[in-house]
Amino acid sequence: MQELVNLLTDLPPLLIYVLAAVLVAGETAFIVGLVVPAEATLLTVGFLAYLGTLRLVPAVILMIAAGLLGDTLAFRSGRRYGPKLRSGRWGTRIGHERWQKADAMLARLGGRAMLGARWVAFVRTLAPRLAGGAGMPYRRFAPWNALGVITWVGASVVVGYLAGESYETVSRYLGQATGAVLVLLVAVVAIVLIGRWLGRNPDPALVLARRAAALPPMRWLIQRYGLLLFLLSMRVGPRWAFVANLVFGLGLLLLFAFAMAYMVNAVVGHSGLSVVDSVIADWISARRTEGFAHAADVVVGVFGPKSLVVVVALAALVLAWRRRAWRGDLVTLVATAGAFLPLVLLAVAEKALAERFFLTQHAVVTASICTLAWLFARRIRWMVAVAMWTVAVVGVVMVTAARLYVGWNTASQLVTSVLLGVLWTAVFMVAWATRVRVDNPSADVPDMSGSAPR
Repeated sequence: MQELVNLLTDLPPLLIYVLAAVLVAGETAFIVGLVVPAEATLLTVGFLAYLGTLRLVPAVILMIAAGLLGDTLAFRSGRRYGPKLRSGRWGTRIGHERWQKADAMLARLGGRAMLGARWVAFVRTLAPRLAGGAGMPYRRFAPWNALGVITWVGASVVVGYLAGESYETVSRYLGQATGAVLVLLVAVVAIVLIGRWLGRNPDPALVLARRAAALPPMRWLIQRYGLLLFLLSMRVGPRWAFVANLVFGLGLLLLFAFAMAYMVNAVVGHSGLSVVDSVIADWISARRTEGFAHAADVVVGVFGPKSLVVVVALAALVLAWRRRAWRGDLVTLVATAGAFLPLVLLAVAEKALAERFFLTQHAVVTASICTLAWLFARRIRWMVAVAMWTVAVVGVVMVTAARLYVGWNTASQLVTSVLLGVLWTAVFMVAWATRVRVDNPSADVPDMSGSAPR
């Protein structure tokens, strides 16, 4: 690395500006980013600005302009050659249905997809080209993509500048963080798919039993002892069948809680966030005062996991009785009167894994606050729902800051717990929204916050 720095510092600054701009623009324009992502280039530019070889402000402006140019060229290329790509050899292998799903996703997310893609290596290389090929209007693409380029390029160059002599360390951890974000996005997609499956199959035990019955060994048993199995099912009755389905479904959710906890912990651990735990703790410790510490301690005590789970249980029972939103299946139970059950399962998973992983009780706190907002935000005007979710976000941030301030948890522990709590709640929000759409396809129900009247 030192040899490369010495070589660059001997070059004329104008040549360094041009080379860096070509690399940044080429990441998307010529798909160079699939081989060499541009983070290293931007960090190097910032580091050279720290050494005085380049000037920081012109470097940031030029790199942003290069990123915008590269994305525009990639968008135009996708617009021009997109149809040929779909009808070509590889495009036909992807299939018409998959292309339609990609078009629908881009149409639904719009430019927001470009903003998120900018922060993920490899994804940002292909996103502008796909947007152009999918027919996204440039007026929708340009503002969101510009926001992504400005924030990502500016942040990368400034981080390289602030890193100073720690360039190699920052470069390594920034690469890890990019990979962690990519894994997290994949996990979010998986969670949405699981939630949609639960919404379409609110009785998971019954659905899995029917699929198992289609297997050859089970088919043989059913053909041979079908009458006996029928009489046994009649003997059990609908109530005990619901109890068995509920117990089996909660068991599946508990296993899912363990899997999600493991995944979130791996993502945060790979991001390298734990490296700065001691730095953040020391900075807070040097500024801690007795008055603020006492106030933070009170906040942590009041917003404890046990008390919040009780509050969620009481709120869920009251709302379920008032709205009379009840049906005998797992999804309806955990979204109405039994909304506290997922929190109990999450608490069990957190208790079992806390010693090995970054998890803390704050995961249950976060999930409880989000669940309360979800319960109250359904079937009301969207402006009030937004206000409730805003209060929930403020509450999570307040409790997180209080725990960090009093030194109960490290930054990596709190980030892991907040992610787990939010994602855990998202599963049931997606399942409930999907459940309502299956029951009433014409209902206009927000994916993550509400349901139509029954």
